[in-house]
Amino acid sequence: MIIDLNLQGKTVLVIGGGNEALKRINSLLDQNCSVIVISRKTSPDIKKISKAKKIKLKNQNIENTKFLDELKPYMVITTTDDNSINQKIIRAAKKKNIVAYSSDNPDESDFANPSIINFENTIKIAIFTGGKSPAMSKKLREKSEKMFKKIITKEDICQIKIQEKIRKMAKEKIAVQTERKKAIRCIMSDDKIEQLIKDGDLKNAERHATKILRNWK
Repeated sequence: MIIDLNLQGKTVLVIGGGNEALKRINSLLDQNCSVIVISRKTSPDIKKISKAKKIKLKNQNIENTKFLDELKPYMVITTTDDNSINQKIIRAAKKKNIVAYSSDNPDESDFANPSIINFENTIKIAIFTGGKSPAMSKKLREKSEKMFKKIITKEDICQIKIQEKIRKMAKEKIAVQTERKKAIRCIMSDDKIEQLIKDGDLKNAERHATKILRNWK
């Protein structure tokens, strides 16, 4: 089962400062969560992200798991090259009901990381082998991405952005769920909105969608 965890407002610890840590950090930057990186050494790219104040960086050796009690994270991700340290952290986290992931031991982790095709943080497509072969996940993502780029258009992205705003309005305007669905489908298939999106006029497309919703009976 592939799920998308809601990490908004939660604290996530990334243990380690190398390339694997960087990959995990980059996957968290658009999740509206607080990312804390703990490592004695960190790569220039991670330091750059820290200087931009997108993450918090703690330069320290990992000698025990006391930091779990101090920081009280929702999730911890271990990426060090010391398997014994990684497993020590994962086991301690699980005892404290903290969601845990180890990049070198998916079998003991609470979840696995699929390879993601990301379209403007609006559409995400996961390629997943259930942890059996991360390398094949990456290879299949690279092959699939070329195909999906031909299928998913800029117009689709714009339509999703309009739908996001309209859905919030629809919940306030229309009490009955079935009627909300009808209104949203009507907006999604509206010829004028489609043309405005093709013309790159997203603001007027949103205005017209809002007008349809306000006049909905």
